[in-house]
Amino acid sequence: MEFLYFLLIGAISGWLAGLFFKGGGFGLIGNIAVGIVGALIGGWLAQQLGVGGGGLIWHIIVAAIGGWILLLLISFVKRA
Repeated sequence: MEFLYFLLIGAISGWLAGLFFKGGGFGLIGNIAVGIVGALIGGWLAQQLGVGGGGLIWHIIVAAIGGWILLLLISFVKRA
């Protein structure tokens, strides 16, 4: 059940990151991938800043912010 919860957060946060960054998602698999990597980035960043929270909404927001950062880094690499 935790694995499904993890995939759900990944899909939602990746979709949100795609919306905020370029106005569209990347399909289910792409959204999950961006969300999972974004969750790792966002979780690390939140820990470094000393901010925390709990619950589904908090996890989605942190993962979406991390996903947005990931997409920003990818766009810089593509331009170079």
